Amino acid sequence: MTFPLGLTYFIILITGLSLGLGLIIIWVGVLILAAVLALSWACVHFERQMAIHLLNIDIPEPPSTSVPGEPIFKRIKRYMVNPLTWKGLAYLFLKFPLGIGTFVICVTLLSLSFSLLLAPFLYPFWHLNFFLVRIDSFPLSIVAMVVGIFLTPLSLILLNLVADLWAKITAVMLQAGAKISSFSAPVSQNS
Repeated sequence: MTFPLGLTYFIILITGLSLGLGLIIIWVGVLILAAVLALSWACVHFERQMAIHLLNIDIPEPPSTSVPGEPIFKRIKRYMVNPLTWKGLAYLFLKFPLGIGTFVICVTLLSLSFSLLLAPFLYPFWHLNFFLVRIDSFPLSIVAMVVGIFLTPLSLILLNLVADLWAKITAVMLQAGAKISSFSAPVSQNS
C-alpha cells in the first residue's frame, strides 16, 4: 500500500504546492496552499490511523492546538508553527521514494521465492533462470524448489523487518515530540 499511496500523495502535493506558489501573486495561490495544507493534515491523520491498525503501533493523537473562540488568523498561525504539521508533510513526501523501495523489495522477494517453490510445475512451460543456472529439467527444478523452501521464510522475515522499519519511521514522523534517536515502540511480529 505504500507505493500507490506515496505516489498519490506526491502527485497531489507537488501539483498543489506548485500551483499554489505559482498563483500566489494573484492571491488564489493562498487558497490553494491552504487547501493543500488542510488536505495534508487529513492525509497525515489517515496515515496515523492506518499505521495504528496495520502496523500495530501506538501513536497518540496530537494535542489540540485550537482554542475555542480564537480568531481564524491565530488558529492559522498556531497550525503553521506546529512542528507536527511540517513533519507530517515531510512524511507524506518521504512515503513516495520509500514506497518505491518497499514495492521493489516486496515484489522481488515474493516472486523469487514463489517461482522457486513452483519450479517443478513451471519449468515445462516457462524458461526459469536462477542467477546463472537455467532450470530446464526435473532434477534442477527439485533443487530449485528446495532452495525456495529455505528462501521463503527468509523472505518473509525480511518483509517483517521492512514493516518494522516502516513502523519506526511512521511513529517518529507522526508522533508529537518523538525523536529519532530515542525511539522504542512496540511492533507486531506479524506485520
